Amino acid sequence: MFEKGDYVVYGTRGVCLIRDIAPVDLPGVDRDRLYYIMCPVQGGSGTVYLPIDSTKAVIRRVMSEQEARQLIDDIPRIEQLRVEDDKNREASYKEAMRSCSSRAWVSVIKTLSLRKRERIAAGKKITALDERYLKAAEQELYGELSVALGIPRDEMESYIQDHMGKKRENT
Repeated sequence: MFEKGDYVVYGTRGVCLIRDIAPVDLPGVDRDRLYYIMCPVQGGSGTVYLPIDSTKAVIRRVMSEQEARQLIDDIPRIEQLRVEDDKNREASYKEAMRSCSSRAWVSVIKTLSLRKRERIAAGKKITALDERYLKAAEQELYGELSVALGIPRDEMESYIQDHMGKKRENT
């Protein structure tokens, strides 16, 4: 169970701050049931309600600073997403995004960044589908890393690239 004030990653809503744990007064809602009352941290608006006893939702704590640093160190070794064929491409992306796994998000980013470079080299543009999932994976990953490391979200991509460049120089 999470506590008031915890940062969590909730499904595809990204990082949320648990503002309260209480019953909610909304039409059609069981007033005896407790809910996590959350607000999205990165550019989201509104309030998110999740029953604390929900078994369907994917929710987890934001990674620690140490886990975030380790993930960044592991990026070169994280494999690309396996996409069986173009017909299943979106299903593969969706499954990875719904997993709420930072490693899966890295796989999506690596897969789509390579695919984007290949298409541009061939004189083509990135597809709208690929662009949508690339942005979603970056939003989720950089949002969580931003909270874990205390670095502004808009600086995360360059921070990761700088860190990985320094690692290559030291090996």
